Amino acid sequence: MAKPNFQYEKRQKEIAKKKKQEEKRLKKLAAKGTGAPDAAEGQSPGAEETKPVS
Repeated sequence: MAKPNFQYEKRQKEIAKKKKQEEKRLKKLAAKGTGAPDAAEGQSPGAEETKPVS
């Protein structure tokens, strides 16, 4: 009997998890975009990029 390839199974599970997370993120982004377009325009473009360095 052949040995199971656990690394392959783990990688496939990780790929599926990332795909699901990306779909969820896009769904939230689409819902946010249609729900309140005014709030998105009020933010400055560089606000998210400035993070303090520890």
